[in-house]
Amino acid sequence: MFEGVVFDLDGVIVDSHPLHKESWRAFLAYLGKEVPEADLDFILEGRKRREILVHFLGELSDSEIRLYGNKKDEFFRRASADLRPMSGSVEFIKNARQAGLSMAVATSASRQRARWTLEQLDLEEYFGVVVSGDDVALGKPNPAVYRIAARRLSLSPKCLLAVEDSVSGVRSAIAAGLRCIAIAVPENASPLSEAGADRVVRSLVNLSIQDLEEMFSSQRTGQRVKSQRVKTVSVSQ
Repeated sequence: MFEGVVFDLDGVIVDSHPLHKESWRAFLAYLGKEVPEADLDFILEGRKRREILVHFLGELSDSEIRLYGNKKDEFFRRASADLRPMSGSVEFIKNARQAGLSMAVATSASRQRARWTLEQLDLEEYFGVVVSGDDVALGKPNPAVYRIAARRLSLSPKCLLAVEDSVSGVRSAIAAGLRCIAIAVPENASPLSEAGADRVVRSLVNLSIQDLEEMFSSQRTGQRVKSQRVKTVSVSQ
């Protein structure tokens, strides 16, 4: 049964990747550290804030992580005047609500930023469950964030669909036992498919709940056929 959707936040619900790059660049410059543009791609793979800070600044104490993390969030809020949802995301979320599906967010972002972002987009009412980087010891591709989301929704992972946009996010969802739709332009689709995504779409525009229900239904049919084949082979031996 298809019973719920678990969304990544950045690049899935909100078009925030350019803003993240801008805010991280400004934050690091504030600390006197210039970072090449290509190096900033490190922040886009679903990593926790601690991992990103250590990558750019070296080992830090817990108090420094909190201090720097809060400061970086200030830069993000300053850059967020033009914060916009991803194309089709709001409509898809509303359609999922109308279909009676449970919904959660599973993100490596901090709890504070995740909640703030949903509030800015007027979407907080749709998500009673928000699992953030603050809730897990290890970020994506570790499956913990999706396992916690499933547990808080009181649903089996096999009944849930993840919506992701990064290789590490897809691997996290698949390892937790969820099906996964990935968002990417066609030229970036292959790595997401290879990571285990069931489908890769350009956006959530025109992706219907019925499409996803049929995807889950076809999986069950495939499992029954496989089970029957295994049973037949066993008997013949």
